[in-house]
Amino acid sequence: MKTIIKSQASALLMSAALLFTAPFAAAETEFKVALGGSADGGQHALATHFADTLKQKTNGKFSARLFMNSQLGSEQDTVNDAALGVLDFSVVAINNITPFSPTVGIFTLPYMIQSLDEAVKLTQSDVAKEMVDNTIRDAGVRIVGWTFSGFRVLTNSKKPVTKLEDLQGMIIRVPKNEIMIDTYRAWGVNPTPMSWAELFTALQQQVVDGQDLSIVDIEAVKFDEVQTYISNIHYNFLLEPMIMSEAIFQEQSPEVQAAILEAGQQATLHSADFLRSKEAIARDSLIKKGMKISDVTDEDQWISKATTTVWPKYYDSVGGKAKINNALRELGRNEL
Repeated sequence: MKTIIKSQASALLMSAALLFTAPFAAAETEFKVALGGSADGGQHALATHFADTLKQKTNGKFSARLFMNSQLGSEQDTVNDAALGVLDFSVVAINNITPFSPTVGIFTLPYMIQSLDEAVKLTQSDVAKEMVDNTIRDAGVRIVGWTFSGFRVLTNSKKPVTKLEDLQGMIIRVPKNEIMIDTYRAWGVNPTPMSWAELFTALQQQVVDGQDLSIVDIEAVKFDEVQTYISNIHYNFLLEPMIMSEAIFQEQSPEVQAAILEAGQQATLHSADFLRSKEAIARDSLIKKGMKISDVTDEDQWISKATTTVWPKYYDSVGGKAKINNALRELGRNEL
């Protein structure tokens, strides 16, 4: 009889133990992270480092699962989903946040950022902190990290482009971003706005002749299969922020919020190191695969047409000349 009672007591204790440990098991959270890019690209490098760091800092209680190649929708769709609180994180090209929070457009003004060092400096400045606040206010998402993907170089399937006149008559895809569209118009081209998800097929079927993207991403998404020529232009340094739903961020404890922000900062620094180590390797790989890379000999004309035509049009939408001057001052350049 005592044995039966002891067995029943043990069973009750085990049930109680399971009852009290179950909430801890249930509390483990897996965040969803949407990426437009593929494996081996800059977005993937940032998001992977973020996921690893977050898991480490929360002792495994929080993890992140990556959904690449626009599995969860276009980049602008994922910004909207994060704003609605139905998606945790997304890594997107900065031009896809601009429609939701126009002041972010400062970073996409042509020739604003002219090196990786300048990109790092700006994203760690008070200018970027204000943009984080603005995206929370305007779009309901919080920038928690920055991907540094390098300059968007021009690719095409027709001929080498070494001067502005070579670009005339070409059908060039651009993201659905007004600043980038107007930049190409300033160069005398009527570009074709198109989503990222449609681009590879459009290049393959020659619906468009060319596009612009960073060297690392060109190699990662195998654009060498559908493009032949690369022209080194420097009008847009591709920043790809990691955004988080502000509603979901606010649901977390202060400790978890701190872990998320620290993981984002560490991932940002890793992204800069990744670009420094990967860009030359990607360029050599593309050359071996048959792509032909040229410098542009008259980029001063590209710069003049873009800055004199495009910048004044967007003074108001990015917050005024004073905001642009804040960025120029951070970079040690002449103010407007």
